[in-house]
Amino acid sequence: MSEMSERNGRSERLSVLKTYKLFIGGKFPRSESGRVYEVTDSKGGWLANAPLASRKDARDAVVAARKAFGGWSGATAYNRGQVLYRVAEMLEGRRDQFTAEVAAASGLSKSKAAAQVDAAVDRWVWYAGWTDKIAQVAGGANPVAGPFFNLSTPEPTGVVAVLAPQDSAFLGLVSVIAPVIATGNTVVVVPSEKAPLPALSLAEVLATSDVPGGVVNVLSGRAAELGAPLAAHSDVNALDLTGADGELARELEVSAADTLKRVLRPRAQDWSADQGTGRLLAFLETKTVWHPTGSLGAAGSSY
Repeated sequence: MSEMSERNGRSERLSVLKTYKLFIGGKFPRSESGRVYEVTDSKGGWLANAPLASRKDARDAVVAARKAFGGWSGATAYNRGQVLYRVAEMLEGRRDQFTAEVAAASGLSKSKAAAQVDAAVDRWVWYAGWTDKIAQVAGGANPVAGPFFNLSTPEPTGVVAVLAPQDSAFLGLVSVIAPVIATGNTVVVVPSEKAPLPALSLAEVLATSDVPGGVVNVLSGRAAELGAPLAAHSDVNALDLTGADGELARELEVSAADTLKRVLRPRAQDWSADQGTGRLLAFLETKTVWHPTGSLGAAGSSY
């Protein structure tokens, strides 16, 4: 402590500013391009510099998501539910931090920001409860004419690229990530360009919870720049275009057609409302298994 500070009866120090990074494969790299962009609050005040992800970062994130897919989709539904619940636990413990970040990012009052954080925590819990139940909703035994059992079961689509909502930097973000991974998919998400900080902080929660590396990958930056390589990437199986405007959504949907991706088109959404099972079902495929009965033998077939 300096003499002047001692005389004034207080210490003076510089604040330690937070360095935000991308989240790829369970690690926190800076953008390979070295670029950043300024993030400001609702009044234009500087909040932080966020990494500006590049096309190379997008490709790296897809590789990480594909590598993680086998283990995550092969985990039991009950285990995935435990993992999602653990995320909710971690968020509950950092409620004050996220309330402050959401308030700064969205210009909300502290009470309204806290309500959004609470709703996001509850949403993780809600989707955690669905992990071992959605198969009963989406699958079942099918009646057939013949000596066969015919069963349909849902399976995850694969790697899903998500353009998160621009108007709901945290609750909307959780609402598009949680159902994708609850059903066994892995995700590459591009958060709100104007308000990416809650998403980058959420990555820290995911990294310190039980979510395996690569299951969720977060790329802050421009949706138009990152959406194009993700839509065209042959190892991306599906697109959620929730955060894309009309023109960008059309461009990405056309690009995705070359590799036959499943596409969830953008639509108006009240993120505070009950989300239902629509997003859980959006990125599931149905496998049908035929199995003979009686004297036809024990061998079965599927398609």
